[in-house]
Amino acid sequence: MVLVPEASVGAAPLRPVETVYRPADPVDVRATLRTLARGAGDPAWRVEGERVWRAVRTPSGPGTLCLAGGRSEVRATAWGPGAEWLIEGVPELLGHGDDWGGLDVSGNAFLREALRRSPGLRLTRGRQVVQVLVPAVLEQKVTSTEAWRAWRQLVRAHGDPAPGPAPEGMVVPPSAETWRRVPSWEWHRAGVGPQRSATVMRVCAVASSLERVVDLGRGGPEAEARLRSVPGVGVWTSAETTQRALGDADSPSVGDYHLPALVGWALIGRPVDDDGMLELLEPWRGHRERVVRLIGASGFAKPRFGPRMTIQDHRRH
Repeated sequence: MVLVPEASVGAAPLRPVETVYRPADPVDVRATLRTLARGAGDPAWRVEGERVWRAVRTPSGPGTLCLAGGRSEVRATAWGPGAEWLIEGVPELLGHGDDWGGLDVSGNAFLREALRRSPGLRLTRGRQVVQVLVPAVLEQKVTSTEAWRAWRQLVRAHGDPAPGPAPEGMVVPPSAETWRRVPSWEWHRAGVGPQRSATVMRVCAVASSLERVVDLGRGGPEAEARLRSVPGVGVWTSAETTQRALGDADSPSVGDYHLPALVGWALIGRPVDDDGMLELLEPWRGHRERVVRLIGASGFAKPRFGPRMTIQDHRRH
């Protein structure tokens, strides 16, 4: 891994800070970062050609990160008060420290081929707990369509314009303090019920403590316990957070509406429940999230039949 700085650490906050990241192994930027996007219209995420843009709430303030290139060389540019923090985190964001060496899928033809086709796939470590935990709470027990619509609406209403020459319409998600000031009627208008909005309030009340979970490394029981100490944050929400914020390689999303069936169809040709999914993934304990990401990156889709979940519009009640 080589990180080549191209701007001084003392650069003015609004000047761009740049670096060229040359990973030891090839990295697929879009595949690695895809889990950070919350739907096609996420105001904090944009892909334009070969450039991936992120609007981020960092410990130093709002920032915009642009990543261009990939595989053997990635040019990273950041703007705003959080620029230096973003540039410092580029290697881990793009998978530095994520070791796939112990993952042995040689005995499974599907996974073996998926790994062969995804040589640049890595697990990202974004180092931001609240920015990934809040949308995970919004996604609890509703469809992705509902949750992503609420995320777009609330971020656009309460976030900050992305610094620098970010694509039009990009917004930095609100700070924990700002989330706590969102009035109840705005949650309702966004289709977020009182149970989920109350959980967001509890998360943001202890945001500084939750952010320190990053110091625990790449997940594990203590990280999960700290996240789940917040009422309303369960095993699914915790896993969705540690996967993205910590780069947790062994946190499959138990309780997901679609995931067990997807894993079952991919590995044994039929749907399974959560227990069945965990049984199928057990041979790869320590790498279970890597296996799940391989299945997702393969493009495999489960058969489409059976009833669809009804999308409810809670804003009218």
